[in-house]
Amino acid sequence: MTDESAETSGTNRRTFLRRASIAAAVPTAAAVLGATLPGTAFAAEPAVGLPDYAPVPSGSFGPALNEDGYFVGQIKGNLYWVTDGSYQAMFLTTRDGVVLVDAPPTIGHNLKRAIDKVTKANGRPSTVTHLVYSHSHADHIGAASIFGKDVTIVGHRETRRLLRRDGDVNRPAPSVTFTDRYTLRVGGETLELAHHGANHSPDNIFIYAPAYATLMVVDVIYPGWVPFRNLAVSVDIPAWIKAHDIAMKYPWTTLVGGHLGRLGVRADGDLQKQYVNDLMASTRAASASVDPTPYFEKYGPTGNGWAITKTYFDAVTEEAARPIIEKYIGLLGGADVFTYDNAFTMYESLRIDAGELGPFGIKP
Repeated sequence: MTDESAETSGTNRRTFLRRASIAAAVPTAAAVLGATLPGTAFAAEPAVGLPDYAPVPSGSFGPALNEDGYFVGQIKGNLYWVTDGSYQAMFLTTRDGVVLVDAPPTIGHNLKRAIDKVTKANGRPSTVTHLVYSHSHADHIGAASIFGKDVTIVGHRETRRLLRRDGDVNRPAPSVTFTDRYTLRVGGETLELAHHGANHSPDNIFIYAPAYATLMVVDVIYPGWVPFRNLAVSVDIPAWIKAHDIAMKYPWTTLVGGHLGRLGVRADGDLQKQYVNDLMASTRAASASVDPTPYFEKYGPTGNGWAITKTYFDAVTEEAARPIIEKYIGLLGGADVFTYDNAFTMYESLRIDAGELGPFGIKP
């Protein structure tokens, strides 16, 4: 590929990502989003209808993206965030260089563009000297390699083990690791890193910027939206639920959740906790009320045990999801998109983690 064709390909990709991300984007309150750097906002385009799903509440959207397909904003002081409408990263500008937290591949080289824009404006060095991994998943750190071999990568000890196992050249393993807590100090700025056990992944950590009352924890709280399907495809559902309480114990006023297009405020954490608690209660009620007899009678004679299991589980899931969808449409984006999947995972967790086995319990 020639340099010209490579540049054209990159421009086309950025244009596609920008259009895809901002098709339904509308600006939200400055108090939620942080200040906008001059020239970064892109005028929002008209919302595109989604005939198969309910309209997304306007408060779920973040700021409009610029022509390169990203938004960079100031959280407070020397702390900034970047989004492409689907993923988020956070960075600190220090007198010794930049500390970046996560490198989502969908943002990719726009991370460098955002950092260059900010540091040109505030007069600080633009070199990324430190890169913190929230966890090992490629969708959040898959662009780490673009920052070269001289960057110091910091992450949990389990993150290093997982990345060495995976052998992905785009995700170099951390050179600095910790087990429980680690304080990263660079150029007069501080980040407090903590591992509170498995939740979304075995290695997912909490990143707190105390000077700016900002917490970054990824794939736990989704400001303005219901959690991603199957309760964020988390490896430990009870621990993922507990992670909400851990997050809310931090004295943050701004949350970087790692996904979608806006920052979070404390009301977002409270609302998601309510969603999860309501879903748990509804799932328990559905498990108690749905009669398994028709499914055993219909498929038992055929010997198809999976058909019995699937149809009964589907019935419980549908009964559990229905009132939650009705309650949260208009409050959270995607309430009708992922609540069914979330209800199924909640039911499975209640069965296998909490021991609420229903018709699959100890035989009389």
